[in-house]
Amino acid sequence: MPTSPSSMINQYKFEDEPESKDLFITVDDPESHVTAIETFITYRVVTKTTRGEFDSSEYEVRRRYQDFLWLKGRLEEAHPTLIIPPLPEKFIMKGVVERFNDKFIETRKKALHKFLNRIADHPTLTFNEDFKIFLTAQAWELSSHKKQGPGLFSRMGQTVKAVASSMRGGAVKNRPEVFSEMIEYVDIFSQKISLLDKISHRVHKEEKDYLYEMKEFGPIHTLWSASEEDLVDTLKGLAGCIDQCCKATEKRMTALSESLFPAIQEYLLYSEILMGVLKRRDQIQAELDAKIDAVYNKKIENELLSEEIGKLEDKVECANNALQADWDRWKQSMRVDLKMAFSDVAENNIHYYEQCLATWESFLTSQATSDISLEEQSEDQT
Repeated sequence: MPTSPSSMINQYKFEDEPESKDLFITVDDPESHVTAIETFITYRVVTKTTRGEFDSSEYEVRRRYQDFLWLKGRLEEAHPTLIIPPLPEKFIMKGVVERFNDKFIETRKKALHKFLNRIADHPTLTFNEDFKIFLTAQAWELSSHKKQGPGLFSRMGQTVKAVASSMRGGAVKNRPEVFSEMIEYVDIFSQKISLLDKISHRVHKEEKDYLYEMKEFGPIHTLWSASEEDLVDTLKGLAGCIDQCCKATEKRMTALSESLFPAIQEYLLYSEILMGVLKRRDQIQAELDAKIDAVYNKKIENELLSEEIGKLEDKVECANNALQADWDRWKQSMRVDLKMAFSDVAENNIHYYEQCLATWESFLTSQATSDISLEEQSEDQT
């Protein structure tokens, strides 16, 4: 079907990624704020760009988590069938107890940095007006802009409408096969990534327990050497090897926390976002189906609905095009990200085992040299 340049459908026919990047965003410098009613963290967001629609080439603003949450909500409203990147969870982050300790803040900072850069790299989201305002407006300007959005009762109405639509059975009679396959894929993906998340954290916990035991194990050999004159070198050598292996284990665990865990957590959140996007597409489809049924059952005069059905058909096609294009892009990005995370795990494991192997081989070599020296001393005495 031919479309005009201004058609909603054309807006979602994504082009290839630009050869040169023209928007650079950094999230850093977390800062704690304490007021009479709350404690919160703000992050510095630095933007550098060569885009003509920006009034300056560089901006520096401070944003708190609620601002990021607002941006995500606005993107979902403007692009209901695009895959909006996930934000880190607000309160619960595995392995972190204190909400505002250094590890929590550092982990969140990295996740927020990735969130903004994923938007910046997206062929459609990157040109969203709310995104531009988020990057450039001072705090009071952003607060003023937020108040221009949908009011409380409007948002409540949208929520009630969405719930009512889902309670009608979400009866999508003519869902294209490609979207049914997506739903099945997301269901399997969600199960697998969730299981991987649970097992990897369990392995990490067991590794942590093992490290604790090893740190107690090494000093025992050192203490024992004080009462075993003939085994002093051997026992101290064992203690040194265990200490080196403990350090190697700590490095491996840190690498696991910094590379694999964030990737798994992000795509675990992505699985929820994908299911939400597919449901919103179905709601648009269900709305069209309901109108068509009304005409078919002659509940309403055809003339009254023909124009509305035409608009809904365009809306459905737009939603389908948007989701299909974004789906392919997301899968490609997911495969690259997870492959890189798994490769990092492999490289860290190789480095860990090579380091431990070299440590123990060095110990055996020293022991063999010591045995030869003892034999020579014994022969000289005889």
